[in-house]
Amino acid sequence: MSGAHWGGSPLPAVMVQPAPRAGAPSFLSAAEGQRQRERRESPPPGGHSPGPLPPPGNTQRRPHPQLTTAPPPRPLAPPPDAMVSVFLFVPNLIGYTRIILALLAFYLMPSSPLLASSCYLLSSFLDCLDGYTARLLNQCSKFGMMLDMLTDRCATMCLLVNLSLLYPRYIFLFQLSMILDICSHWLHLHSSTVQGSSSHKKIELSGNPILHLYYTNKNVLFLMCAGNEIFYAMLYLLNFMEGPMVHLDVGLFRLLLWISFPICVIKTAISLVHLVTASQNMAARDQAEREQACKAH
Repeated sequence: MSGAHWGGSPLPAVMVQPAPRAGAPSFLSAAEGQRQRERRESPPPGGHSPGPLPPPGNTQRRPHPQLTTAPPPRPLAPPPDAMVSVFLFVPNLIGYTRIILALLAFYLMPSSPLLASSCYLLSSFLDCLDGYTARLLNQCSKFGMMLDMLTDRCATMCLLVNLSLLYPRYIFLFQLSMILDICSHWLHLHSSTVQGSSSHKKIELSGNPILHLYYTNKNVLFLMCAGNEIFYAMLYLLNFMEGPMVHLDVGLFRLLLWISFPICVIKTAISLVHLVTASQNMAARDQAEREQACKAH
């Protein structure tokens, strides 16, 4: 642009900056945009980039990475035992073995006393193994508890039936033993179930002290059960043979019979206590329910 004249003297030429158009960014806006780009490209002191800034005019805030809600935890897989059928639990498999051995013993009793008594005693002593395995592997079950008790009661009853045939003079005593054994255990189991016990072997401290000792002391329980079974097995074997001689005219089977006889008597007395205590518990339960019904009316 040529200079203008003022009073005859020319004025210096001045460059006039054109006004910015509407909507065009100013010089300050361009500088601010440059600083924002530099902040986006340069990482913070922690070393993690905060990510791109939201465009101008967008008021929606992005959640902080550390404040993001964590996904819900995945459900835990069920324990391996939960996927196994109760019928295939290890202690129940031992119970099936006991049944097979007992049936084999009953089949062989008329012809092979040694083999029959061996199968019977092995079936009886496996009773200790299935309970230990159930607690060790955490495979206790109501089915296993019932299977164990039914196997014990049926095996003893069948042996007593055979002894009734071998010793007809004592058939009444064998019948009484069967009645007492079955009735006492069944009523005791039923009373324990009604009272909410998970097992007939879990006796409260306030209950009968004899039954408490019988079921809580494993040595006493094993001695009573083993002595009772040995007495009946030796009584069966003595009908056929005396066994190896241990002293003069006393055979091994007769000696074991004498040793186990007191244990069998004590076990019978415990069965009687079973019956009386279970009857009292059931009667007390009935009385409590009748009193509650009277109060409700």
